[in-house]
Amino acid sequence: MREKQKILVTGANGQLGKELQQLCHLMPGYDFIFLARDDMPIQQFELVRTMFDFIKPAFCINCAAYTAVDKAENEKELALEINGEAVGVLAAVCLEHETKFIQISTDYVFDGQGKTPYKENDLTVPVNAYGASKLKGEEEALKYNPETIIIRTSWLYSSFGKNFVKTMLRLMSEKEEVNVVNDQFGSPTYAADLAQVILQIVQHEKWQPGIYHYSDAGIISWFQFALAIKEISKNNCKVNPITTAQFPTPAKRPAFSALSCERIQRNFQIPLKDWQTSLAACIDKIKNAPE
Repeated sequence: MREKQKILVTGANGQLGKELQQLCHLMPGYDFIFLARDDMPIQQFELVRTMFDFIKPAFCINCAAYTAVDKAENEKELALEINGEAVGVLAAVCLEHETKFIQISTDYVFDGQGKTPYKENDLTVPVNAYGASKLKGEEEALKYNPETIIIRTSWLYSSFGKNFVKTMLRLMSEKEEVNVVNDQFGSPTYAADLAQVILQIVQHEKWQPGIYHYSDAGIISWFQFALAIKEISKNNCKVNPITTAQFPTPAKRPAFSALSCERIQRNFQIPLKDWQTSLAACIDKIKNAPE
C-alpha cells in the first residue's frame, strides 16, 4: 500500500491554518501535519531544516506570518525576518526536499492608486512596512524556489482569530454607533473559501507555479462591509461613514486593493464565492459557536 503524501501546514493557529484544520478530513488520502508558532517558528532556520528532514512533506502551505499591520511600522526588522527572509529559507528547503510550496501573500503589495482590479503582473509598490515585508517574501520564495505558488488574498476574515468581522460584531454589541472608513475599497475574503481553494490546488492534476490572486467576488468599502455585518447580524448599532483622514493609523492603507482573480479561475478551474453569501455563513458560524 502506497504511503500517504504529507501536507505540512505552518501557522496552524492562525485564521487560515484553523480553516484548513476544519477541512482536512475531506482529504483522507493525505496526512496533514499542522505546526503552530510554538512548534516551529519559521524564522528558526535550523529547526525548519530538521523538521523537514523528519517529516519529508510532499506539500508545504505557509500560513505563518507577521500580520500586525500597524505594529509592523515599529517592528520592520521582525516583520521582514518572518514575512521575508524566513519565507526564502522555507522555499529553499522545499526545493531541496522536492516539496511543493504554497506561500500566502497580500493585496497590500500594491499602492492602491489603481482603479481596476490588480492583476498578478501589475507593478508592486507597498505603502506600508507589512506590505513591503510580504513582497520581500514573494521575491525570496521565487528566487530560491521558482516552483513556488504564491496566492495573494485580501481582507481576510474568519470565525477564528482577530479580524474585522469579529471586531465589528463586538463593537456593535457594545456601542450605539461606530465609525468606519468609506474611502478604502477592496474585496473581503472568507478564510474558509481560501482554504478550499488551496486544497483544490494541492489536488489539481497539474502543478502550475507562479503568482495568483484569490478573493471572494465583489468590491466594497470597509463601511459597506460593516453595514452588511450589521444587517446580517440584525444589529441596531448605527454605522457612520468617515474618511481615511478622519481615522489616522500608524500604517498607511491602499485606497483601492481589489484583485483580479481571472488567472486562478482559468488555471485551476476555481469558481469565486459571492462575498455576501460567505459573510453570512461566517456570521452564522460565529453566532452558533459553543461558548
